[in-house]
Amino acid sequence: VQLQASGGGLVQAGGSLRLSCAVFGPTFSRYALGWFRQAPGKGREFVAGISWTGNTTPYADSVKGRFTISRDNAKNTMYLQMNSLKPEDTAVYYCAARGDYSGTYYPEWAMDHWGNGTQVTVSS
Repeated sequence: VQLQASGGGLVQAGGSLRLSCAVFGPTFSRYALGWFRQAPGKGREFVAGISWTGNTTPYADSVKGRFTISRDNAKNTMYLQMNSLKPEDTAVYYCAARGDYSGTYYPEWAMDHWGNGTQVTVSS
């Protein structure tokens, strides 16, 4: 399974971006997917997850109400709609996959596959 993230860029505070993560490989619909981010000088942190059914979508407290995760199983793609962006959202964003999971816990060590990162920069 390979994942490819895209959609990052430079945006002013208060603006929006939509990240995409294309997943290449069999049985996309059986994977739970997640977005993580790593800001300069900090560790990687969980942002949002979506179960393989799409019914469970946990979020980090810092992005609740501003970010929305979704998936399109017909296109083998996951999205992260980011609204009301803040300078503290500046980070490299990564997508990741884990098999057959429908819960709300997405630690880094549990993710089976990782994609490349895409840079998001929010200017003040």
